[in-house]
Amino acid sequence: MSSSGVLGMETEGTPVSAEAEAAAREERLLLARLRRGDAGAFESLVNTHQDRLYDFCVRMLGDREEANDLVQDVFVSAHQNLSRFREDSKLSTWLFRIGKNHCINRLKYLKRRGRGRSEEYGEQSEGALAELLGSPPGPDAALESAREQARVQWAISQLEPDARMLVALRDIEGLSYEEIVDITELALGTVKSRLHRAREKLADLLGRLEE
Repeated sequence: MSSSGVLGMETEGTPVSAEAEAAAREERLLLARLRRGDAGAFESLVNTHQDRLYDFCVRMLGDREEANDLVQDVFVSAHQNLSRFREDSKLSTWLFRIGKNHCINRLKYLKRRGRGRSEEYGEQSEGALAELLGSPPGPDAALESAREQARVQWAISQLEPDARMLVALRDIEGLSYEEIVDITELALGTVKSRLHRAREKLADLLGRLEE
């Protein structure tokens, strides 16, 4: 993923690719249509970003139904607050920032309701998470893949929300450090150090499952 600057503007000493420039132009046009209240533009925004936002919310919440509801809330918030978008980041970054805030708030709510992260990994967790990730039944290879995905998702769910968020954004969604800094509003050094600790914790959790 390109690490070029906001809306395709190049960062100091970093050339912008033709692909990035084209993407930036398309985004500017989309944003202009959104500001005019073009319903088709909003539909395009949703179609372009809903899958990645949904995947991020699933990783954060560990619940497909909760994630689906939250993604809808994210787009409602984006629609209501479009006038506040300062264009200091890409639209995708802005949407992830909204999604991050919604996820953190939802996790706090679920914790108060006693629906926090599970403490054990077993057959019930594995089956539920395999279903959660949409892994189809099939031969041994597919079943093992579903189990591995379930293990990873369970391990991610054991991380604290901030650590879970960084792993999801960097290692699953593949966002650049620049984008993650924009989304989390943390310093670059803080992002890297916390991500390093989160990866170590994740590796430790996954290692225990293999014992």
